[in-house]
Amino acid sequence: MGHVKSEERKQGVALLEMGDSELVAAHLDGHPLAFSELYNRYRDRLVHFIARKTGDRDRAEDLVQEAFVRVTRHLHRFDQSKKFSTWIYTICSNLSKNELRNRSRSPLVLFQKLTTHWESDHRPLQFEDSAMKPDRLYQNRYLEEIVEKTVSELPEHHQLVFRLRELEGKSYEEIADITGVNLGTVKSRLHRARTSFAELIEPLLN
Repeated sequence: MGHVKSEERKQGVALLEMGDSELVAAHLDGHPLAFSELYNRYRDRLVHFIARKTGDRDRAEDLVQEAFVRVTRHLHRFDQSKKFSTWIYTICSNLSKNELRNRSRSPLVLFQKLTTHWESDHRPLQFEDSAMKPDRLYQNRYLEEIVEKTVSELPEHHQLVFRLRELEGKSYEEIADITGVNLGTVKSRLHRARTSFAELIEPLLN
């Protein structure tokens, strides 16, 4: 028994002395501890990296876990002539960007910006994501109800352009075709609809 533990300690020391590329090769060769060493080597640094980008340490820890899940899936295709550190940081950077992009699509975040400006692109509001935690799903369903109630209080011609643009992500040209009015009228109606919507919903969110 003592001999086995001694061997494990020796293997652990050997892993600590390996470079990243050697650890990748060892993992692919079936070494049971190589991947854990890679994970331990980068975990804290990556959590800090993502937390600085997203401002959310708890979410950063989740995203690092997700990054290493991706590593396990694709490590067999990793070009071992490249640096592992560059690859894992690229994965984490992309996950951070996705997190911020998804966050910007959150109705609550978007509504908080209404008094300053609306996004110039036409990503529709999204209320549900199968990966969300139950409390987040509940919050978004609650927001969806508030949005629906608020939109229904707009004049009918404002409701239509608002739904097409902000809830369905239609372009101005598509909205013009659907409503049968020119682009200038579409933009004018949408501007008034957004202003009214912001004024109506702001008290409900405070």
